[in-house]
Amino acid sequence: MDNMQFLVVLAVVVVIAAFRAVRIVPQQSAYVVERWGRYHDTWTAGIHLLIPFFERVAYQHSIKEIPYDVAPQVCITRDNTQVQIDGILYYQVTDPKQASYGTSSFELAIEQLAKTALRSEAGKRDLDRLLEDRETINRTVVAVLDEASLTWGVKVLRYEIKDIVPPDSVLRSMQLQITAEREKRAKIAESEGERQKEINLAEGEKQAAIAMSEGQMTATINKAKGDAESVRLVAEATADALRLVANAIKDPGGIEAVNLKVAQQYVDAFGNIAKQGNTLIIPGNLADISSLVASALKVVKSEK
Repeated sequence: MDNMQFLVVLAVVVVIAAFRAVRIVPQQSAYVVERWGRYHDTWTAGIHLLIPFFERVAYQHSIKEIPYDVAPQVCITRDNTQVQIDGILYYQVTDPKQASYGTSSFELAIEQLAKTALRSEAGKRDLDRLLEDRETINRTVVAVLDEASLTWGVKVLRYEIKDIVPPDSVLRSMQLQITAEREKRAKIAESEGERQKEINLAEGEKQAAIAMSEGQMTATINKAKGDAESVRLVAEATADALRLVANAIKDPGGIEAVNLKVAQQYVDAFGNIAKQGNTLIIPGNLADISSLVASALKVVKSEK
């Protein structure tokens, strides 16, 4: 019976030892194995055999890119403003052995070094510059961490500042400054609008004046052309009338008709003078009438 119990116990021990001897390493993971308390091997993904009681898996690491939240800290800027800054960094284990034996806690080491580098960079800048230079600060922190983490078996891929929180008094003053700046831009935009409006009105009045003057000039030119055309037409009509009279004089009986017409107009002229006033005008020598008519007829005959 004692032998049976021994065999059962032995079988159980063998099963447990066999179970413990087979180890499966997941994908994107690495196991650091120690033998007799010293580093022996680094296992990557797959099935591995562990010698019970002689070997043990001392450390397990994920070789994925891991985000690590850096706790917020208070930093003092160059203009003596206290701001609270928190960030997040991304790292990856590149050497499991160094990550296991290079430092007691590489995550704590990375976090403390990131905070130190961040405080240093914040102290070099004023608050306004600090808010603008996030990208530059991020690159500087990554460079510092990357240089120091070589002996830790870890590579810091990037660092990002999540938030920068100034004191409440500074936030209020910044809000007032932003409000004043917006009001300033609004007033500038309004003044520019008024200025453009005045320019447009002046330009419109200028164009209207130019159009009016051009219209007046065109009207004057047209009137002058019309007057000239009217004078020309009157002159042509007069010339045509004179030619008709001259031709009529040349016809038989034309001179007698002219004599009659001249005498009639002379008599009518004296009659009109008498009608227009209270004074009766009579020539001093009635023979002057015949002499005047004779002179007119003489002119007509000479023209003929």
